[in-house]
Amino acid sequence: MSTIRPFTYRASDAELDELRRRVLATRLPEKETTNDLSQGVPLATVQKLAHYWATEYDWRKVEAKLNSFPQFVTQIDGLDIHFIHVKSRHPDALPLLITHGWPGTILHNLKIIDPLTNPTAYGCDAANAFDVVIPSMPGYGFSGKPMTTGWDPVRIARAWDVLIKRLGYTRYVAQGGDWGAIITDLLAAQAPAGLLGMHTNMPGVVPPEIDAAAWANAPTPAGLSADEGAGYEMLAATYRDVYYSLLMASRPQTLTGLSDSPVGLATFIIDFDRRLRQVMVRTFDGERTGLTRDDVLDNITLYWLTNTAVSAARLYCENKLNYFAPKGVTIPVAVSAFPDELYVPPRSWAEKAYPQLVHFNKLDKGGHFPAWEQPELFTQELRAAFKPLRASVAEAS
Repeated sequence: MSTIRPFTYRASDAELDELRRRVLATRLPEKETTNDLSQGVPLATVQKLAHYWATEYDWRKVEAKLNSFPQFVTQIDGLDIHFIHVKSRHPDALPLLITHGWPGTILHNLKIIDPLTNPTAYGCDAANAFDVVIPSMPGYGFSGKPMTTGWDPVRIARAWDVLIKRLGYTRYVAQGGDWGAIITDLLAAQAPAGLLGMHTNMPGVVPPEIDAAAWANAPTPAGLSADEGAGYEMLAATYRDVYYSLLMASRPQTLTGLSDSPVGLATFIIDFDRRLRQVMVRTFDGERTGLTRDDVLDNITLYWLTNTAVSAARLYCENKLNYFAPKGVTIPVAVSAFPDELYVPPRSWAEKAYPQLVHFNKLDKGGHFPAWEQPELFTQELRAAFKPLRASVAEAS
C-alpha cells in the first residue's frame, strides 16, 4: 500500500485530564542520600516537574505547533510510518531526510524546520533552501508499533529510502543524531540511488580496538593524539553510564512501569545522559539552559500520550550493531562535532571511517541533541555541510 494519507493529532481532554490525575497521584520516594546527581534525578527536581506538569503545562501549544506542519502516514513493509514533510517555496530546494533518536521524537526537530525551508526569512540566500522530511521511527510517536521482531536499524534505513522515493524525490541528502546517526550511517552504507551524501552529529568512526578498550574501561591506549585521547576518555565515560540502554536492550518489556507512571517515565528519560541530565535539572531550577520546561515536557508527553515508552525501547533489543563503529560508508559525509556529545570524534578517526569527508567542524557549544538545544547553530552547520553537495548537483545539471 503506497497511499500517503494526511495526518493530524489531537489528544482528547479525557487523556490530558488522566495524565494530570496520574501526575498528582504519584507516590514519590524519599530524598536521595547525596547532594549531587550521582543517584539520579533529585527528588526536588521531580517535585518541581510534577507540579508544573499538573498545574501549568499546556500540551495544546506544542500540539498546535506540530499540526501547523504538513504531516502524513504511509505504509512501508507492512507498517504505518508517520512523517512531517515541508516543502520550501524556493525552487531547487535540496530534499533533506532527518532521523531523530531516543529519548527524542520528531519534536526535537521542530525548531529547525522553518529556518531550513525558508532561509530568506533568516537572512540567508534562497540557495540554502531544503525540503524537509522527518519520519517518526517505528515504535515511536505516531508511527506504527512493530508486532514482530525484525525492525532493526538496517531495515529502518531501507524503509527511509522507500519513503523518500515515494515522495517523488530522485536525489536527496540525509541527517541523523543518536539512533538517527546509526540509521543514517546504514542508509549511506547501503548507498541507494539518489542519496548524495549525509550529515551526522554522532559519527560512527571509532576503531574497533579503541571501542573494545573503552567498553572494558581500560586505561587510555598508548600512541593516541591529544584529540584521540580525549575522544577515548569521553567514550569510556559514556560506556560507564549506559545502564538505561542495557536494560532496554535486554528486557524492554520489563519497563511496563513507564506505561503506567508519567513521572516514572519522565525521570527515566531525563536520566539517560549525564550532561543533559544536568541541563534539565537546571532548567527546572529556573536557569537558562537553552531548553525550557516545555521543551522537556513536550517530548515526554508525546511518549506518554502515544504509550510508546516500551515500543521505542525495543529498538535497543533489535539492534545487533556497534553504535560507534564504522559502517562502511563511502559516499560524501559531513560531521559536526559538538563538545557535549557522547564523545567528540577526532578528525583522524572521521577521515578513516569516511573516505569522502566533505565537512568536519568542531563547535564550541551544543550536546547530544543539537537541533533541540542549539537550533540556530545546528541549522548553520547543515547549510555549510551540504553546500559542497549542492555545488556538485548544480554541475551535474
